[in-house]
Amino acid sequence: MTDLRNFARNLLCASVALSITGPASAAFLDDSKASVELRNFYMNRDFRQSGAPQSEADEWAQGFIMKIESGYTDGPVGFGVDALGLLGVKLDSSPDRSGTGILQRDSSGQPSDDYGTAGLTAKAKMSNTTLHVGTLQPIIPVVMRNDSRLLPSIYRGAWLQSKEVDGLTLDFGMLDRTSYRDSSDYEEMTVFTAGARNIVLGNAKTSDEFLFAGGKYQFRPELTGSYYYGGLDGIYKQHNTQLVHIMPLGENQSFKTDLRYVRSTDDGGSNVDNNAFGALFTYKIGGHGFTGGYQTLSGDTGFAYVSGGDNMLINLLQINDFGNEDEKSWQVRYDYDFAAAGIPGLSLMTRYVSGDNVNLAGGGEGEEWERDTDIAYVVQNGPLKNLAMKVRNATVRSNFGNDINETRVILSYTLALW
Repeated sequence: MTDLRNFARNLLCASVALSITGPASAAFLDDSKASVELRNFYMNRDFRQSGAPQSEADEWAQGFIMKIESGYTDGPVGFGVDALGLLGVKLDSSPDRSGTGILQRDSSGQPSDDYGTAGLTAKAKMSNTTLHVGTLQPIIPVVMRNDSRLLPSIYRGAWLQSKEVDGLTLDFGMLDRTSYRDSSDYEEMTVFTAGARNIVLGNAKTSDEFLFAGGKYQFRPELTGSYYYGGLDGIYKQHNTQLVHIMPLGENQSFKTDLRYVRSTDDGGSNVDNNAFGALFTYKIGGHGFTGGYQTLSGDTGFAYVSGGDNMLINLLQINDFGNEDEKSWQVRYDYDFAAAGIPGLSLMTRYVSGDNVNLAGGGEGEEWERDTDIAYVVQNGPLKNLAMKVRNATVRSNFGNDINETRVILSYTLALW
């Protein structure tokens, strides 16, 4: 453990020397922090019901996610640097069972014994405004990292965030590369086209420029609104709006309304044309949560977003997002926090989404449904405190895609190095 701490501190000091001009202040080091997340991931995806060429994907791997964050130097503008290291190690896989997305593999399907990447992020802060340049993990409506496998996807670019006005967060930035969750390389970005989205790209299949700008404002403690623009140069552009209201209903009760509308159009290099509207309504009482939702898409294509990331559709689930052309889908969901029954750390989520009215390129109407169940537990006390365990199960049936039964088992533990 001492060697690991020394390695992390040496990496931080080396990053300082390479990235910052001038002496580092005490706050630069004193406010620094470092951690490593140990993530053990097993995944089985069964295709047997659909008669797919590959009967199943079945893999097991160990991941290591190291994060080092410095403080800031003194002065009107403070400078700092962050470092990220990602490593995935194969525990069990083979070419005939690969393809879960938790391991890198070559063109023949051979999974790598290990893979990973590392990145540095230079940062500057003035008042309540920060600039990050380098490796980024954005989670904003128009561009989101994906962290649903062994390692997260990451991006490269610049991101300016300002919180100078109370209740208002503004974001501006540009990304030029992404590294997928099962890759060691940085690549140009493209739009997700799978399923029945019917998105067709022109001569430009990829882009090295994704621009984003927008903000979120808390009008009142119970009401928040946001607007964001995002555009993948030469492929598509998008306007994203969201309004969230939480109404207290008394002791341990509330009603949440979440409304989202996204308008996506082409940017000269595709046929993207989509309107996406979603509404989620959640009633909470004690440890119980009851949710109902509706999502409808219209236009000449399905929903567009950067491939390899996540998106803001309300019906983005474990496997599907119900974002196909003209698709209409509804959701019912139940959550329970067992802390209400005297078992803190234990939680349950189950949901069902059904979609239809999908415009299939070959003609006809597509229909699909997905059922998910998550059971999670976080150890509350003792030497294993904060060890997280989660079992995720999903079932998908479709008349235009694969029928899938899927199970994921995830163990994770984050160790603070300092």
